[in-house]
Amino acid sequence: MQKIKQKTRSGVAKRFKITASGKVLRRSQNMRHRRRIKSKKAIRAYRKPVEVTGKWAKKIKQMLGEG
Repeated sequence: MQKIKQKTRSGVAKRFKITASGKVLRRSQNMRHRRRIKSKKAIRAYRKPVEVTGKWAKKIKQMLGEG
């Protein structure tokens, strides 16, 4: 009997990246609206990806077929 291949969740694949060491990265929030009010330092900090930890990281990896 042939095993069914698991499909990758394309929405998750677009939003998250898994590093070589297995960390899950996402884009930072607070980057869309009301940017005039935020400091320039904060806006620069929001450009950097943020690590996802805990249960969410595990779920995201599952959705991407990583484990």
